Amino acid sequence: MSGIGMEKAAAIADRVEAFVRDVVIPYEKDARIEVHGHGPSEELVMEMRAKAREAGVLTPHILPDGSHLNQRETALVLIRSGLSPLGPLACNTMAPDEGNMYLLGKVGTPEQKVRFLDPLVRGEARSAFFMTEPATDGGAGSDPSMMQTLCHQDGDHWVINGRKAFITGAQGAKVGIVMAKSQDGACMFLVDLPDPAIRIERVLETIDSSMPGGHSVVAIDNLRVPASQMLGASGEGFQYAQIRLSPARLSHCMRWLGGAIRSQEIASAYACKRQAFGKPLVDHEGVGFMLAENMIDLKQAELMIDWCASVLDTGSLGTAESSMAKVAVSEALMRVADKCVQVMGGTGVSGDTVVEQIFREVRAFRIYDGPTEVHKWSLAKKIKRDFLKAAGA
Repeated sequence: MSGIGMEKAAAIADRVEAFVRDVVIPYEKDARIEVHGHGPSEELVMEMRAKAREAGVLTPHILPDGSHLNQRETALVLIRSGLSPLGPLACNTMAPDEGNMYLLGKVGTPEQKVRFLDPLVRGEARSAFFMTEPATDGGAGSDPSMMQTLCHQDGDHWVINGRKAFITGAQGAKVGIVMAKSQDGACMFLVDLPDPAIRIERVLETIDSSMPGGHSVVAIDNLRVPASQMLGASGEGFQYAQIRLSPARLSHCMRWLGGAIRSQEIASAYACKRQAFGKPLVDHEGVGFMLAENMIDLKQAELMIDWCASVLDTGSLGTAESSMAKVAVSEALMRVADKCVQVMGGTGVSGDTVVEQIFREVRAFRIYDGPTEVHKWSLAKKIKRDFLKAAGA
């Protein structure tokens, strides 16, 4: 991906940061944000997006001609949008919409783009990606090959049945991408939401609270989808999932790096101002060293993101590289968030600052888009596979 150049992308990022700091951060105490996973209300999201549109920073990673910033350029912008948990919502750089827009931009037909992609890019609609399934059903979680949701063709339609779980933003979404399994393999379908055949059984109570609509368990009963709304052909679903996978993993890293940077800012200011035992907290080695370690982790996370983005910009799928980045960044940001809470003591575990929320969100990030252990297992398989190939076995 050629992109527009890092200098121009940095200018976009600067505008995004100014908007997030000046306009979005004051919304963090808004009563329209529900904790325990249900997220900000639709009214709040659209109110912030109207202001982002006015400021010229709505969907800033996609240019007016429909072209996409390359991954290194996207990182500059998404890190800044993540300085507030509400920033990606306001700027339309949030998951799962950002990943879904990327996928549709890559593989959607012209008609599919007009109907399903354009409203997302304009910030007028939210989307949901229906892949993971309930563990109680033996369905797909970190292992998509376990998918139990089935589809079959009936004339010029496909019929889909199954259950899905942890579907981010399903409640309130207008666009859905549904994965199901046919006799040919995995398939992806574009659907208009809401649809009576897609029923939300419950919205889960989760540790994070930044996603509008929360995370739902969903039943799909005889959903009929026109064949024209299939992405690609029957059996190509996993191929398209791979196109989405690495950039989506990496964009999570970008956004939550922004959140961790903000936590470090707040914890550092607290440590420099708060007096204890005759001097500022930061002058106590136990505190100052934690903040110094955070500086190191933040820089390493930034460099890891830039390295992986550079790989993706060559056109590589970057499967192993994105796994490495996801593990390294999520674990580093967890350390940063935890130390920020620790430095701030009682204030750190309270809702008086956003540090407590960012800690919760980053903890969930270690699970989303693949737990650390799954990525390590995948990398270990690659090590063995590469060894056997080199040995001629």
